[in-house]
Amino acid sequence: MRIVLLGTGGPRPDLRRHGPAIAVQVGDAHLLFDAGRGVVRQLVRAGVPLARVGPVFVTHHHYDHIGDLADVILTTWLQGRPGALRVFGPEGMTDIVAALVERVYAKDIAFRSRGEPAVGGWKPVEARDVGAGLVCEGAGWRVSAEEVVHGHGLGIAGFRWVCLGYRLEAEGKAVAISGDTIDCDGLDRLARGADVLVQCCYLADAEITDPHAERLARYVHTTSSVVGKIAARNGVGTLVLTHFREKSAVLMRSLEADVRRDWAGPLVLGEDLAVIDV
Repeated sequence: MRIVLLGTGGPRPDLRRHGPAIAVQVGDAHLLFDAGRGVVRQLVRAGVPLARVGPVFVTHHHYDHIGDLADVILTTWLQGRPGALRVFGPEGMTDIVAALVERVYAKDIAFRSRGEPAVGGWKPVEARDVGAGLVCEGAGWRVSAEEVVHGHGLGIAGFRWVCLGYRLEAEGKAVAISGDTIDCDGLDRLARGADVLVQCCYLADAEITDPHAERLARYVHTTSSVVGKIAARNGVGTLVLTHFREKSAVLMRSLEADVRRDWAGPLVLGEDLAVIDV
């Protein structure tokens, strides 16, 4: 397996980091996890053939994780995708894809399907809402999901919110992708014994200096003082950190020092287009 960190940033624009997205190559398959800002350009930069991208696995519906999903859908089609693009995600995924295809871009799709013969007919999108358990299997690989906790303690009344992390098993190895989460049981189930854990780490502890940051650290994202503990207790092989808020070099060194208090194993501070072979 080959993991490519296409985007390692978050919702706020960061000139060094694109939005959250990870590609994993297993044999001839190119699986995509999330579709944040700039994902298609990053796929091209990484040398991933767009016609062969898929399935797509969405962790949750924050805009920084699905903001360029339409670009993935349409551009893989324009670049010769031979069949349906499968998109899996938590509750509401089918509605989002239907809105994009049947409303937002319906005229664009009709124009190109009928007016540009070189494009060929429309290749559909098969979206499915999924939860914990087996999500999808392919030739020599399988992806399962666990529900994780991301903002559930914020006290938003009447708001149903499902967030997923994924575990990819192939070639006798396992890659866990945390999604956005705090420390929780679902994350432990994903990470346990994984050869690689790709873990969100939005804040260094040195950034937790106001009530907003404290709230993020408590309810929304794992931080630098937590991620090493998660990796250590679950016996992961390599810890890969991603989904950073924009930081100075000083803050990144601080973040690494925090992690190293609990984690002595291989550590990757994610950068866009970094490659991890498993």
